[in-house]
Amino acid sequence: MTISIQIARLPHGEDLPLPTYATDGAAGMDVVSAEDVIIPPGGRHPVATGFRVAIPDGYEIQVRPRSGLAFKHGVTVPNTPGTIDSDYRGELKVLLINHGGEPFVIKRGERIAQIVPAAVTRASFAEVEELDDTARGAGGFGSTGQ
Repeated sequence: MTISIQIARLPHGEDLPLPTYATDGAAGMDVVSAEDVIIPPGGRHPVATGFRVAIPDGYEIQVRPRSGLAFKHGVTVPNTPGTIDSDYRGELKVLLINHGGEPFVIKRGERIAQIVPAAVTRASFAEVEELDDTARGAGGFGSTGQ
């Protein structure tokens, strides 16, 4: 299934590639930086992409880290997956955090993240006095073993 997402370049993104799939089997589209940035160890920065989008109602865009940046440099998206809502019309920025021990240099035009369009399921809550029992019950973090 393919959906159509409107995209508008901003002046600082005019000569950059639009998000694209690197391979036929890729789930995410690569996104590049529209700015030069140095993120110090422990630092974070909302990296500009140079574009805005109009996501159709009923969808979101999930922003996900690039595995190579996480593995090689400790650089990731701290709120993974980040969500871009269908009613947001500002510049798409990618919040990156450097968990590595060295400053991380981003050059304009380098791939920084992936975006994945996803359908959104809306829900409503039905307040009740009691919930049904399950085998797990209220067992929380780590309750199902290692």
